[in-house]
Amino acid sequence: MKRFIHSIAIAGLISLTSFAPVTSRACTGITVNPKDGSVIFGRTLEFAQDLQSNIIIVPRNHAFVGTAPGNRQGLQWNTKYGMVGMNAFGLPVIADGINEKGLHVGIFYFPDYAGFQDVSEQEISRTISPVEVPLYLLGNCATVAEVAENIKQIKVGKTVMEELGGIPPFHYIATDASGNSIVLEYVDGKLNQFPNPLGVFTNSPTFDWHMTNLGNYVNLLTNNVSKIEIKKQTIKGLGQGSGMLGLPGDFTPPSRFVRAVAFSASAFPVPTARAGVLQVFHILNQFDIPKGAARGDENGKVTADYTLWTAVSDLKNLHYYFRTYDDSTIKMINLNCIDLNAAGIKTISIQGDQPILDLSGCAR
Repeated sequence: MKRFIHSIAIAGLISLTSFAPVTSRACTGITVNPKDGSVIFGRTLEFAQDLQSNIIIVPRNHAFVGTAPGNRQGLQWNTKYGMVGMNAFGLPVIADGINEKGLHVGIFYFPDYAGFQDVSEQEISRTISPVEVPLYLLGNCATVAEVAENIKQIKVGKTVMEELGGIPPFHYIATDASGNSIVLEYVDGKLNQFPNPLGVFTNSPTFDWHMTNLGNYVNLLTNNVSKIEIKKQTIKGLGQGSGMLGLPGDFTPPSRFVRAVAFSASAFPVPTARAGVLQVFHILNQFDIPKGAARGDENGKVTADYTLWTAVSDLKNLHYYFRTYDDSTIKMINLNCIDLNAAGIKTISIQGDQPILDLSGCAR
C-alpha cells in the first residue's frame, strides 16, 4: 500500500506550526495531468456575497492603466496576449482566467496575511492594484518563468477596492501549459514566490505553512486497511475508505488543502484532456459549499460563504469551462474560436438558472 503523498517529492515537512483559524473566503484549486500531456487546472470561487461575475474576453493590444494607492494613475500597458476569464462587479478585471499561450492566473483570498507594497512617488508609474495582477500577468506572460520575472518589475500597491470595502487581501497562483506552477504572496510588503509542484492552492495561512502541514498526514493511504492484529485479536476495517481515515473534512483552508492534495494525487490518470476536465469537476464537487454550511459573524451580521462558480482551464487546448451555483451545466469558451484582435472587451453573461430535463414523457 502506498501513501498518497509518497509519490510526490515533498521536503522539509518535519516541523509543525500552530495555527489559529481565521475568517477566509473558501476557494480551492487543484491540477491534474492527463496521459495526453495536457494540463488541467480547476478551482472553486466562494464568497459571502454575489460578485456579479461574468465571462470577459480581452483582446490583444488592449490598453490598460493600473491603479496606484490614492486612486492615482499607475502603470500603463497594452496586452500582448488575448485572454478569457471571470470578472467581478462588472469591472474590466479577471479574477480567474487563461490567455492564448495557455497560462492560467487566479486570485485567491488571503486574509490576515496579505500585505502589499509601499510605493514611492518615483514608483507610481509602474504600480498596479491587487485586483489587476492577473490582468497584467495574462496580458504580458506566456510561461510561469516569465511570470516570476515580470512580477518583480512592477509594484503592487495598497490600493483600496471600493467594492470590497478596503485593500483586498489576495494571493495568486499561476500555471502554464507545461505544468509549471508558482504561488505569489505579498506579506509585510515583500513578494514571496513559491514553486508549487502539487498544483494545489487554498487560502490562509501562507503557502509554505500548508506544505509543512502536510507532514501531519503522511499516514494516509490510497488503499484500504483491511485489518490489524491486536493481542491475537483481528480487527477488521469497516468498509471502503479506511486508508483515508483521518482526512479532514471541514471547510477551513488547511483542511481543504490536505483534501485537495489527497484527491488530486490519488486520482487515476485519465487518457484525454476532456476526461481530465470532467475529472477535475468531479474532484471539486468535494469542495462545493452550499449556502448556510460555512457561516461567520462580520460586524454583527451573519454571513455564509458559498460556491459562486467553479472554473476549469485546459491549458493545452485553450478551453475555459465553468458552472455556477444556480446552473451546474458545464459550459465552455474556446479561445481558438474567438476574435482576439477585436476592438474592445467582450462580456458573456453566466447568469441563469439550472435547466431540469423531464425525461418521463408525461403530457403537460
